[in-house]
Amino acid sequence: MHETHINEEGATPTETKARRNLAAWIALASWIVPGLGHLLLRRWGRAVVFFVAVGGLSVMGYLMRGEVFPPHSGDSFGTLGFLADAGSGVFYLFARFFEAAGPDISRAAGDYGTRFIAAAGIVNLLSVFDAYEIAVGRRG
Repeated sequence: MHETHINEEGATPTETKARRNLAAWIALASWIVPGLGHLLLRRWGRAVVFFVAVGGLSVMGYLMRGEVFPPHSGDSFGTLGFLADAGSGVFYLFARFFEAAGPDISRAAGDYGTRFIAAAGIVNLLSVFDAYEIAVGRRG
């Protein structure tokens, strides 16, 4: 006789693995396009809020001529800056379009812009974690 194992949520190990695989794809989609993971989960309000928040912070940061950190850096601050900036997904790719004039951190606006861009990436990473937790069933 074959015995099937069921976890606390009533799912078999195969169902649990499939759910985690789907959640990983949703998290990836959420990172690439802010709010897309929530959209796929039919969480329309969160999808719009995250897209507008990440997009708004990114675009404002670019328009303030904040610094967008390159993928390779000689110091740990530059590496952390890149990781924060890259967290904004597709908006990081738009950086070169908006940053055509180059960063201007000699002015206060440019310095604030750098922080807006990094904050956009951090907010999007929080949205990725939220979408993943919803997809695996840990959050409602």
